Amino acid sequence: MPENSKASAFIFGAFIFLGLAALGYLLGNAAIKFKEYERTVTSKGLSEREYEADIVIWPIQFNEANNDITELYSSIESSTSKIKAFLIKKGIKPNEITFSSPAITDKAAQQYGNNSKAEFRYTAFQTVTVYSKNVKAVRDLMSALSELGKKGIVFTGGNYQTQTEYIFKRLNEVKPEMIEEATRKAREVAQKFAADSQSKLGKIKRASQGQFSITPRDKNNPHIKKVRVVSTVVYYLSD
Repeated sequence: MPENSKASAFIFGAFIFLGLAALGYLLGNAAIKFKEYERTVTSKGLSEREYEADIVIWPIQFNEANNDITELYSSIESSTSKIKAFLIKKGIKPNEITFSSPAITDKAAQQYGNNSKAEFRYTAFQTVTVYSKNVKAVRDLMSALSELGKKGIVFTGGNYQTQTEYIFKRLNEVKPEMIEEATRKAREVAQKFAADSQSKLGKIKRASQGQFSITPRDKNNPHIKKVRVVSTVVYYLSD
């Protein structure tokens, strides 16, 4: 092979080698930078606030007993009218009061061979329900119900059907501020981690918002609702 051809081949090979070496360096450096860019930190931010309920549902249940079914229905109507009049007098609107159909039990039909005779053949349970946005007024009224007890109305309670329910309906109004607060706190946690690890906090890689939960603050104040949400945010880290 002529000397010129050998020199040309050598130079061509050298260029190829240098080109491949440079390409390998660039690719390796890019891979390292990409790997560094993938460093992340996951942090959580909590937003928790307390609000008063917007609506109260108050079931008032009483019972009547009689041996005559006609008289029993008359007693139910009389007690129901007294309760309604009492509620309206105390500030409850008529359209906030509803009545259920009375649940009547015939004990004679349930003896099944038992010779013992009940004092009253018929017993009945009736529920008057208050559905109101005036939570404070209804709560104040609950302690005054004993006034009707002194008039001979026998109230029942302690079961699932007579539990007072408090509802918070303004969740959509408070959501934006709470999400913003939870996200801000998540960033504060991530920034602290980045500073401790001598890194810089980058952009958000991924974020997820947890479910909002609404629970009573405590058993003695079920009308005060604790609203809670946790946001999870993944940030990039860099040196």
